[in-house]
Amino acid sequence: MNKRVLGLLLGVVAGIIDVTPMIIGGLPWDANVSAFIMWCGAGFLIASTDLKVHNILKGIITALIMLASPAVLIAWEEPEALIPIGLMTIVLGGLLGFSINYFSKKHKK
Repeated sequence: MNKRVLGLLLGVVAGIIDVTPMIIGGLPWDANVSAFIMWCGAGFLIASTDLKVHNILKGIITALIMLASPAVLIAWEEPEALIPIGLMTIVLGGLLGFSINYFSKKHKK
């Protein structure tokens, strides 16, 4: 499987993981869709990026860059919401970086 396709598919999984508590918490659909799309893009970009750092760090950096623009809008309305959002971004970004590397190497063997 192409590494970028794998990144996109794992991004979908990360999006589902991120959006599930948002839906349960009753957040508006535009926030849910935005978060889901962010993770799909993050998975694709993590798989496509050639940063010369550890894969977990590459995932965290890429995910935080993806979060930067929406974080400004979130902070304007609810600055306290950035703490759980930032933590989730760090955790899922790191997991994506690790998983994309792990499964792309495993598939090559």
